[in-house]
Amino acid sequence: MSPSSLLQFVPLLILCGCAMSLAGNVLVLPGEYSHWINMQAIVEELVKRNHSITVLVSTASPTVDYRKNENFNFEVLQVPFSKSEMHSVSQEMINFWMHKTQNASLLDTFFKVKEVMEKATVLQKEICDAMLRNSKLQDKLRRTQYEGLLVDPMVQCGDLLAQVLGIPLIFSLRFSFGYTIERFCGQLPTPASYVPASPVQFSDRMSFVQRLKNVLLYTFHSLLFYIHTTVNWDHYYSEILGKPTTACEVMGKADLWLIRTNWDFDYPRPLLPNFQFVGGLHCKPSNPLPADMEEFAQSSGDDGIVVFSLGTMVEDLTREKANMIASALGQIPQKVIWGYSGMKPETLAPNTRVYDWIPQNDLLGNLYQQIRMLD
Repeated sequence: MSPSSLLQFVPLLILCGCAMSLAGNVLVLPGEYSHWINMQAIVEELVKRNHSITVLVSTASPTVDYRKNENFNFEVLQVPFSKSEMHSVSQEMINFWMHKTQNASLLDTFFKVKEVMEKATVLQKEICDAMLRNSKLQDKLRRTQYEGLLVDPMVQCGDLLAQVLGIPLIFSLRFSFGYTIERFCGQLPTPASYVPASPVQFSDRMSFVQRLKNVLLYTFHSLLFYIHTTVNWDHYYSEILGKPTTACEVMGKADLWLIRTNWDFDYPRPLLPNFQFVGGLHCKPSNPLPADMEEFAQSSGDDGIVVFSLGTMVEDLTREKANMIASALGQIPQKVIWGYSGMKPETLAPNTRVYDWIPQNDLLGNLYQQIRMLD
């Protein structure tokens, strides 16, 4: 065979050496605060694999900055309320849960949680309307032909949007209170005899009294969830779909549930095949620490350091509680890095430094041999 004839096979050989890559369009409806941090990790990995990502975000989102230049697209939902209004509802719930539930009766707690949930529902329905009653947006989303929708089920109507568009639905979730969403909508078995109702701190080996409390907690959360969905959402879902349905029925059609924790952090329990543990997705290689934080951490010597944080949603504590925590942290030999944006405690000890924000991933990466984590 002549050299010129062999050249004809060069394109074929090149094609044989190429790996096949199928990129798709993925729609994302994120949660707020730390929920977005976890979902953002999934989004960034999808982008690295050449998928086209569109994030639906409202103008009132306190977490997702749609004006920021990202390597994915934003579809902005115009809503008639501000970020501060949305943020204040979340803080009202957090403040009540942290400061008042200990002295409140079960009935008072029930009605307060119901009140805050109703406030959140009013705002959430505005977001749903901006997403589902906007014909131009609906046409645009259909033309894009998305292959799936990734949504936090704590955000309402993402499941409804997936059904309207006729695309697969993927949930990203840590847990719902009392596992109500997982139990009623995802059909996840949760025997009260050995599965503690989230977020109660029982183990799978409960005493009789603990089991009784566990059953009461499941009943409390179940009743609250039933009233909330039946009164506030079932009619809305039926109206959008044009047929009788329930919010839980639509949520139950999720193809995959990504549970944001590791299975070995949980107690033994029944699981379904479409529930997959994906804890640690947001962890990544660490960056160098700020100079002052690095110097403070290294000054701890053999005692090591403690990193203390109450999460992204807890912005403030009562004066008494902040002073109590600061006093307790001052009694340990370790140096303490405390993530807290509230008023500086009066009892802050020399071994403790307070930062508005702490790079936990970088601290863990740089100081893993010294660190003890309290969260």
